[in-house]
Amino acid sequence: MGVKTLEFLINNLSFHGQFLDLAAFRESLKILMQMKELARRFDVEIYSHRSMGTAYIMPDMPMQKAVQCLPPSQRRSLLAWLTKHGPFWDEEKSHGPDDYLECNDEIVTDTAVGEAAYCHLQGVERHLVSLIPSAWDLSPVAVKWHRSDNDFDTIEIRNYCRPDDLEGALACVPDIGSWNTLKHVTSIRCAHLKFAPNSFEDLSKYPFNPRAAKNLLQRLKILDRLQNSFDAQGKRTAEGNQIHRDYFTGHAAWFSDSSDTEKNACRAKLTFPHPERERETLFCSWHGKVNHHPPLRIHFSGPIRADAPCYVVYVGPKLTMR
Repeated sequence: MGVKTLEFLINNLSFHGQFLDLAAFRESLKILMQMKELARRFDVEIYSHRSMGTAYIMPDMPMQKAVQCLPPSQRRSLLAWLTKHGPFWDEEKSHGPDDYLECNDEIVTDTAVGEAAYCHLQGVERHLVSLIPSAWDLSPVAVKWHRSDNDFDTIEIRNYCRPDDLEGALACVPDIGSWNTLKHVTSIRCAHLKFAPNSFEDLSKYPFNPRAAKNLLQRLKILDRLQNSFDAQGKRTAEGNQIHRDYFTGHAAWFSDSSDTEKNACRAKLTFPHPERERETLFCSWHGKVNHHPPLRIHFSGPIRADAPCYVVYVGPKLTMR
């Protein structure tokens, strides 16, 4: 199984207080969880939003309260997905608060509907998964992106409400099948990183490996999230601190700095042309690790901080093997 080029967002607007009782909500939830497990079989992510727990499933009941009636294992699994571990599309949001996105005469900026539409404009396929029954049992969903008061583009987004329809779509989604495709997808999905023009060049020396491609993409997305996790004072946000704890510390960390011994012995190999300044170089001993055969590395200008870009200067086989 390779890296799928399509992602899905849970349509938070399909949680709009429409259920008459908890039994009806549980039945709809069962369908949603079936779609989650189906996507996982195809190695595809369904993204949530961190505020999903506050969505209303009955006029007077938010979801976090409603799920307390579920069996403990099901409750933990649902809340971990929707509100704790994600993945969350709002951490990698492509559009901003000033983008005017409209659907059915309602503003859908900062919703999954608006995000999926805006991503399509950027060449990234993100479709919707909606709860049923709801007002969103339709496909495609037409969204208007307003360039100005009198100028707009209409984007049609596929919307999946039933496991059978989702399975058919997943079976037809092509994998990322080459390093060049991975480079293209990464440049779009990791907009907060700056890639050197030849950063992926050495991957061509290594036969394409779908699992390695998936792991490289995962790590680059983590770097992208961390680069975007600083507050106005330049301090890491709570999310940034969590990313640092999860991926930059401990024996199995995805990212680390080279040892002093390695820095001294391999200084020339870890020095790269500056991507934006002629005749300048960057010493990039910080790296992300993918332990395939041969081991792969992502070298970047670290440590990541608020007042400097994160340059990704090398993605390829490990440079410091001795």
